[in-house]
Amino acid sequence: MNFDWTFFVDRLFSPTPLYVQALWVTLYVAVIAQLLGIAIGAVVAAGRLSGNRFLTTLAFIFTWVVQGIPVIVFMVLLYTGIAAAGIYRFEDISIGSFTLRANIQAAIVALGIREGAYMAEIIRNGVQAVERGQIDAARALGMPWWNVLRRVVMPQALRVIIPPLGNNFNIMLKTTSLASVIGVQELFLVTRSISAATFKAFEMFSIVALNYLLLTTLWAIIQVFIEMRLGRHNLDDSDLPWWKRVGQFLSGSGQTSPGAA
Repeated sequence: MNFDWTFFVDRLFSPTPLYVQALWVTLYVAVIAQLLGIAIGAVVAAGRLSGNRFLTTLAFIFTWVVQGIPVIVFMVLLYTGIAAAGIYRFEDISIGSFTLRANIQAAIVALGIREGAYMAEIIRNGVQAVERGQIDAARALGMPWWNVLRRVVMPQALRVIIPPLGNNFNIMLKTTSLASVIGVQELFLVTRSISAATFKAFEMFSIVALNYLLLTTLWAIIQVFIEMRLGRHNLDDSDLPWWKRVGQFLSGSGQTSPGAA
């Protein structure tokens, strides 16, 4: 096998500035798109739960359309399609020394809208998991609706929402690679450029595969801690050291979905 181990080790532990920049782009695109998706999902979920036929239908159509279109098609449609039609053109935004490129904006919006369609269902299911009797009892005690939402609904709904939300963000980290189709200099596109220039395709794509694996593994561990925090009262062995509890969650012997109890 013609594998250049010297090149592989060198680029793995001493990446070029361009590669480090691409890693940073991948991270902030994923984080911003996920936050946008949560915001959109909350609005759409509110429409689905509103009881208003018009809002419910509108929210359903949004979810149906967005989930039915491949995100790569959505990116191209937003970045080049609407610009070619003369509807809207993304422009670079400069904030001090930081410049948010037009194609990155389009990628964030496309990923955020796509995530919003999935988050809407996750949030709706989380809210519906809360027993209606608890909400009615809180209202009967004279508790304002905002306090009912904050003290009764959300603490319980979050235990159902967080696990799939964390899984979706894990997927988001990998889905950012699709932004390469509109020229976003993220990990995949930069890796492809470096491999073309060095003729080390196997080595470079092995490196980027390991980097994606590292990112998703780190997030999975963070997600475990969040789930443990939310479901700590469900753990019979809460006195165990944190590393043993993490091991239980990762191995599946712990309760990875506290809301399922």
